[in-house]
Amino acid sequence: MSWKEGCNSTMNSKRLVTAVAAGAAVAMALSACGGSTGGNSGSGESGFNAALDKTLNPSEKKGGVIKIANAGTWDSLDPGETYYGYSWNFLRLYGRSLVMFKPAPGGASNELVPDLAEKLGEPSDGGKTWTYKLRTGIKYEDGTPVTAKDVAYAVLRSTDKETFPNGPAYFEGFLNLPEGYKGPYKTPDMDTSSAITTPDDQTVVFHLKEAFGGFDYMAQLPQTAPVPKAKDTGAKYKEHVLSTGPYKFDKNEIDKKFNLVRNDQWDQATDPNRKALPDGYEVEMNVNADDIDNRLINGDLHIDIAGTGVQPASLSRVLGDPSLKANADNPTIARLWYTSINPTVAPLDNIDCRKAIEYATDKTSYQTAYGGPFSGGDIATTIMPPLIPGQEKFDLYPAGADGKGDMNKAKEALTACGQPNGFETNIAYRAERPKEKATAESLQQSLARVGIKLTLRAFPQGDYFSQFAGNPPFVKANNLGLVVNGWGADWNDGFGFLSQIVDSRVIRETGGSSNTSVRIPEVDTMLDAAIAETDATKREAMWGDIDKRVMEEAVILPGVYAKSLLIRGKGLTNVFVSEAYGMYDYLALGAS
Repeated sequence: MSWKEGCNSTMNSKRLVTAVAAGAAVAMALSACGGSTGGNSGSGESGFNAALDKTLNPSEKKGGVIKIANAGTWDSLDPGETYYGYSWNFLRLYGRSLVMFKPAPGGASNELVPDLAEKLGEPSDGGKTWTYKLRTGIKYEDGTPVTAKDVAYAVLRSTDKETFPNGPAYFEGFLNLPEGYKGPYKTPDMDTSSAITTPDDQTVVFHLKEAFGGFDYMAQLPQTAPVPKAKDTGAKYKEHVLSTGPYKFDKNEIDKKFNLVRNDQWDQATDPNRKALPDGYEVEMNVNADDIDNRLINGDLHIDIAGTGVQPASLSRVLGDPSLKANADNPTIARLWYTSINPTVAPLDNIDCRKAIEYATDKTSYQTAYGGPFSGGDIATTIMPPLIPGQEKFDLYPAGADGKGDMNKAKEALTACGQPNGFETNIAYRAERPKEKATAESLQQSLARVGIKLTLRAFPQGDYFSQFAGNPPFVKANNLGLVVNGWGADWNDGFGFLSQIVDSRVIRETGGSSNTSVRIPEVDTMLDAAIAETDATKREAMWGDIDKRVMEEAVILPGVYAKSLLIRGKGLTNVFVSEAYGMYDYLALGAS
């Protein structure tokens, strides 16, 4: 996730957008990553790392309001469009997908469990057809029953990437949609029964181009949260999403703030996954990131929604004060902080110019920008983090024993690319993220040592990929040679991590892709082959081969295998870190 990053992406970034087609029946046993690391697990008492793999302050008490802040804006509250990991985590409060990641501490969070559906999907036709039966009695906030047609419509509308540029595009990649289909707004009369059918009000059936054994991972995407066609307002639906969860929108001032209150049409009897302890949620946006840290420490906030950890300015304060450190957790997560090197921007269309950047980067300074080895994470040399099965350790562009770069190799590469004195380009980063600004400044300083001059360009988080850094025409026209980026797996395996950032087929000229720089046809073919491989050991090795092939083209500069120092706001109950989202699980929280 860009979720998937922040995946989130998530799931942003955090997040995740694919046109991959598998070539054979797949029995993908998508593997979950191992447990979080870092000290005492805790049980019911406070303490450093107490919420890593246990529930801290367990409680059944209802009431209270959880206060949340966002340093930027949401990409979208619409379940058909959003792609930040924190958003997917939070969206479960007001939307229900067919299945979901289990709200449980640590590794147990990687388990998929039924949500809107009665049970996980039933495959047939060798894995090309997937059937889901909906639970009975589920209603929207206006009392209207949820039907299978609403789920089908929600998925189909999400394939319109002109209306919804931010969301993932797994469904248009895998569903057997008719040629020329552009979504229900532009092609409303086109027959889509080749892709989705609803034989009755409780049954939705997905028909794929090729077999995909891991389809339940796609069924957990927010895009399967139902949308009633009669209430759909297209691009404006994000202003008031019709709730199927325990909370609904009360006030929603787009890009400023919103409140969630209890949804009286939600029935606990239909929902084994949610406790719905708080009475509501208050969310502020565009709050200075350092102010968020201070307010968490002072007790004025409960959660920093981004889930990427405290800023450098607060790091020493938290770690140096035992009472503050006791309310913090330092999980290792399946996320990579990196920088895209765009081959569409001259002179980076020359591989040796790209290699010069790889060699000249001061990796220790990059690490420092994210908080150093303790809270920022380990220096990265590959695209896949160690928590992803199949990750292989290698380093094609060694940064020297001190990690500060190899100036001789960088200069040799510049000479080979015809730029012996260096060159100029721009570097993009998200304006609301101090760590990304620090990263851009770090690269500016380290690359200047070999004559590469960077000009910093800040863009808003909410539109970063749809309008700016993920928009190919904008990138080229504005010479965004470098794009500070980050990625967390849409789910924790090689496909869930790699497909959205290295498959060239996910790049859209209208913007919105998390992949800004990888355009390698051979990699696309390698992805298809890996998806079709039914032997888990062989498949995992293929993910490592893809990682290496991308790195050979020097189109991604790995920075840091992520860790984060998270602060638990005062008065929270049921606190635990979810490995599936790489942050606190927002669905389980209560407020004392």
